[in-house]
Amino acid sequence: MRDHGGDLGAAIARFGGTPEGWIDLSTGINRVPFPLPGLPASAWRDLPGQASLEALKDTAQAGFHTRWPVLPLAGAQAAIQLLPHLAPRGQARILGPTYNEYAAALADAGWQATQVSDVAALAGADLAIVVNPNNPDGRTHSPDALRALSAKTGLLVVDESFADAHPDLSLLPGTRPENVIVLRSFGKFYGLAGVRLGFVLGDAAHLARMAARAGPWAVSGPALEIGRAALADQDWTARSIARLRQDGVRADALAARAGWRPVGGTALFRLFEVPDATAARDRLAAAHIWSRIFPYSGCWLRLGLPGTEAEWSRLAAALD
Repeated sequence: MRDHGGDLGAAIARFGGTPEGWIDLSTGINRVPFPLPGLPASAWRDLPGQASLEALKDTAQAGFHTRWPVLPLAGAQAAIQLLPHLAPRGQARILGPTYNEYAAALADAGWQATQVSDVAALAGADLAIVVNPNNPDGRTHSPDALRALSAKTGLLVVDESFADAHPDLSLLPGTRPENVIVLRSFGKFYGLAGVRLGFVLGDAAHLARMAARAGPWAVSGPALEIGRAALADQDWTARSIARLRQDGVRADALAARAGWRPVGGTALFRLFEVPDATAARDRLAAAHIWSRIFPYSGCWLRLGLPGTEAEWSRLAAALD
């Protein structure tokens, strides 16, 4: 498996403890999750039905404030695996550094994938990929800028996996360029990554090709029910956005006391510049707090946000 956050196995093997005793801040997953609804027995017993799928699509459109066609899949990662098959193989450019599965999926499918550091360098690509806001540095692009970019590329993929708490960045409430595909995660903002649910929005013909490759029953019955309940709860969404914004300020202040410099992030995670990323990660790991470092930077450390006051206290003590 490629380098990702979220797997405590290596941390426990080196620093001891049990999964229950660790605080996993190595991902951008909300640690105050949406409360699970009671599920009917049919969600577990029966194959997912078309009516439930259509109900989730309708709820997702309402939740994302859009009329774009939508396709639910088993997580945004499932969509990434299908993207290389939407167009003839050619030149792909990825605005980076960013989530490493894009380059891998494209290369495996025979694309010539290149990472670029300037959004202007995406122009002319057969397939261009922008994560907005970006993981891990939180770089952002306005919807107007992305629509302008779409006129200069073949297929433009905009990954909005961390946009739930930044609704002003989303392309979805506006007009839909025919060559734009938007990905939305579910598990990150709603804190339910194990549900494995995500969405693709864009041209109906593109979505039909992805659905055909994904096969029948691409989303489980429980995921359909949980996703519909969560996306319909706009009060929970508003409260979570407000809390996450406050918690980001709190995390930056704690890190500043430790001499770490905030250099970016989103409402779900913060990115810090530290003198030695490996040493900083290990310092937190000694207190059984797992964070994320990156093979391409010796001074970047990414930290998710604690979910309870007890977790905040443990983080403060580890940093002090």
